[in-house]
Amino acid sequence: MREFTVPPWETAPQAGGLADSVFTHADEAPDAVVLGRKVDGEWRDVSAARFRDEVLALAKGLLADGVRFGDRVGIMSRTRYEWTLFDYALWAIGAQPVPVYPTSSSDQVRWMLHDSGAVACVVEHEDQAMTIGAVVDQLPQLERLWQLDAGAVPDLMAAGEDIDDEVVARHRLAVTPDATATVIYTSGTTGRPKGCVLTHANFMAEADNVVGRWEPVFHSKAGDEASTLLFLPLAHVFGRMVEVAAIRARVRLGHQPSLAADDLMPDLAAFRPTFMLAVPYVFEKVFGAARRKAELGGKLGPFDKAVEVAVRYAEALEAKAFGTGPGPGASLRVQHQLYDKLVYAKMRDALGGRLRHAMSGGSAMERDLGLFFAGAGVTVYEGYGLTETTAAATANPPERTRYGTVGQPVPGTTVHIADDGEVWLRGGQVFAGYLNNPKATDEVLHDGWLATGDLGALDDEGYLTITGRKKEILVTSGGKSVSPVPLEDRVRAHPLVAQCVVVGNDRPFVAALVTLDPEAVEHWLSMRGKPSMPPEQLVRDPDVETEVRRAVVAANTLVSKAESIRTFRILAARFSEEKGLLTPSLKLKRKAIEKAYEAEIEALYHA
Repeated sequence: MREFTVPPWETAPQAGGLADSVFTHADEAPDAVVLGRKVDGEWRDVSAARFRDEVLALAKGLLADGVRFGDRVGIMSRTRYEWTLFDYALWAIGAQPVPVYPTSSSDQVRWMLHDSGAVACVVEHEDQAMTIGAVVDQLPQLERLWQLDAGAVPDLMAAGEDIDDEVVARHRLAVTPDATATVIYTSGTTGRPKGCVLTHANFMAEADNVVGRWEPVFHSKAGDEASTLLFLPLAHVFGRMVEVAAIRARVRLGHQPSLAADDLMPDLAAFRPTFMLAVPYVFEKVFGAARRKAELGGKLGPFDKAVEVAVRYAEALEAKAFGTGPGPGASLRVQHQLYDKLVYAKMRDALGGRLRHAMSGGSAMERDLGLFFAGAGVTVYEGYGLTETTAAATANPPERTRYGTVGQPVPGTTVHIADDGEVWLRGGQVFAGYLNNPKATDEVLHDGWLATGDLGALDDEGYLTITGRKKEILVTSGGKSVSPVPLEDRVRAHPLVAQCVVVGNDRPFVAALVTLDPEAVEHWLSMRGKPSMPPEQLVRDPDVETEVRRAVVAANTLVSKAESIRTFRILAARFSEEKGLLTPSLKLKRKAIEKAYEAEIEALYHA
């Protein structure tokens, strides 16, 4: 199949902007809980009326401090309540927030604030203020800097007390759907980040169609309050879409600034979300932690059996949904019921106890991992999208999830596969273009179609499978084209592996650089009675090498011999953003990695 369309679920609003929903909710249901806010370690409810009042007060403060309709304002912070407050206050006066990753370097910050023409910036703390301070002399348009941890919100609210509410109302009524809502900079795997101009209409089309189609799975059971804990970076389009969709759908939204398990898991247990949106990394971490805990308790055998049963159970349900099987048999149902009490329920309890559904995006999820979670009672709907599509362009439908694919087009979206296998997209969520960069815009937008740069295939029912990136295809010296992503994902599926980069462009064969997960390795060593060892020694340990070789052999089953990984090198240190080897959204910067490890790669081909 070359093209598949799903009709819109919701019609596009003809007037207004994103901030309108805040005021509408407060008028219609002032006491309804729309957010959860952590104060002094306790989660407290925020009503629709309270949030509206805070948005209004902050909007007046921004006007009092000189922000005007159409101005751009940077936000450099982790995911927290105040970010959402600033987003909606800025939208209420027709201004445009420009998200900046909190880990951005001074040079990256300088580029984004300069390119966007930001007149002001919100930062979280003094370190970020100093990052901007280091380049402020190169940002003549930047006139104001507000610091959240130094009282920015109450100070601005106080500054706007004398401004009439009607002033904000007039600004808000002047916002139209085609007005720019935000400029989000791509994470920049190659070259400088480009500013994606996303309109209010883009977010409305995306959020309203996603909510309309998937709203039933936001709840753990019919009629309960829908809630989600947002821990994705709000600087990333996925996190931003979750924020907008939750506010528009009146889903109770909480914020968690850290992806570290020690921070995230207690808040999941306390906040008790009914569904969550995450990247595959989070699900991998949850699964890995559960498996290590079972091994520590001497219950690895039963745990692995529980995993096998969950996968088979989910596969049987999948086959039934697609009319290719009768569903789980009696014996499998009994085994599943047993392990639900022993294993699956405990894992769900660790996620708050109410979680039954989740959405995953940002990168590919292993089919077996998705099947395991579904069999364990948490169905993960994998999707696909880009910054340029305001997040999801495709996602698996609730009734018929096809694991290992990224699903069908989101309502209102068409997916087309070009002659060279490139995925093209069209829909109301496709961006307006790159800021100040008509050349780059013309390269990807063609008569309303977005050329994504990703390669994929559509099956007969419109389910999309992503097979790689056009720019990342390796061509060996023998002329064999190799997509590195499926190989890398399969190697990473091994518990000890943190990252994998496949190399081989213009080389006689394919090879790989592999890094290790320190937490998993430490556990693995202790369970085998082996002492801890420094990374330099660890990478030469024959038992570790044997485990990594198993991962490589498993990956090679996916491809022909000419495409298989012939040799590999285990590295002592992981690729990191600080070293310039990862983007803020944790994508590999391949060219930077190949340059940094040039000697190691050469050694692979001259061993």
